[in-house]
Amino acid sequence: MAILGVDDFKAKIRGGGARPNLFKATINFPGYADGDVELSSFLCKSALLPESTIGTILVPFRGRNLKVAGDRTFAPWTVTIINDTTMDTRNALERWMNGINAHTANTGLTNPVDYQADLVVEQLDKDGTTTKTYNFRGAFPTSVGSIAVSYDNADVIEEFDCEFQVQYWESNTTS
Repeated sequence: MAILGVDDFKAKIRGGGARPNLFKATINFPGYADGDVELSSFLCKSALLPESTIGTILVPFRGRNLKVAGDRTFAPWTVTIINDTTMDTRNALERWMNGINAHTANTGLTNPVDYQADLVVEQLDKDGTTTKTYNFRGAFPTSVGSIAVSYDNADVIEEFDCEFQVQYWESNTTS
């Protein structure tokens, strides 16, 4: 096996490598949540590129297990959002969840089309162009995280996590 040098490595890593801080996340709110899509994109501090898992089915045969591919499952998608003083993004997420299940009456929308939306995360290149896009289909929030308020928290900006359930995701490469 040949030992490769640093010049060989530099020649292989295209664009200087993908950077985790170059991304854009878009939260498309359902109409009743009245969310600002552009504002939430700017305030989204972090997001995850998606995970999916194909399960395994074990089929016993003569003392051994044959492993067969099972069903694909999709993990929840989590974003961290910076909170501004208007709390517009948080308010929209709370309205979205309240539409799914109201605080006071335990009632809500029953048709998934009415409360699910598509979400997007784009990996960007250093020149700002999109290199890969993930579309999360049929998503809805299941957790809007807490915000710690305390006299001890000086010189910080509030942020909170939001977890979305997704039906599935699709990806495409754009470069």
